Amino acid sequence: MRFHPHVTVAAVAERAGRFLMVRERIDGQTRYNQPAGHLEAGESLLEAVVRETLEETAWAFQPEALIALYRWVSPAGTTFLRATFAGSVGEENAGCALDTGIEAAEWLTPEAIRALGPRLRSPLVLQAIDDYLLGRRYPLDLLRELA
Repeated sequence: MRFHPHVTVAAVAERAGRFLMVRERIDGQTRYNQPAGHLEAGESLLEAVVRETLEETAWAFQPEALIALYRWVSPAGTTFLRATFAGSVGEENAGCALDTGIEAAEWLTPEAIRALGPRLRSPLVLQAIDDYLLGRRYPLDLLRELA
């Protein structure tokens, strides 16, 4: 049997000690996550994280470093392989409609994110913040696209 993990990307953007987060509605419950989503056919990991951040927050994200590649198995047994990037955002594109299910993009302190506890979408959210705060950064040239 062939194994097919879900390949996802996430953006960690900090501004003045606050992190860009997404408040979303999933199965009738409010959850918080970094801007994140699935890799689509034909796009690179960097293209995916830029696209997902814009679609979910209306902010233009510029990846600057890879924080980590995380493998996580959800309680439902789904395996995720998540590439999480540190970067910066430019101006907000105020006229940009957010993806379906996204209630808002918010800038939260690490303490506020920790206090969300079970409302975080997965353990990946807090782990990415912790790794970012520990200074974990890897150069983007680790990622190679072959034609």
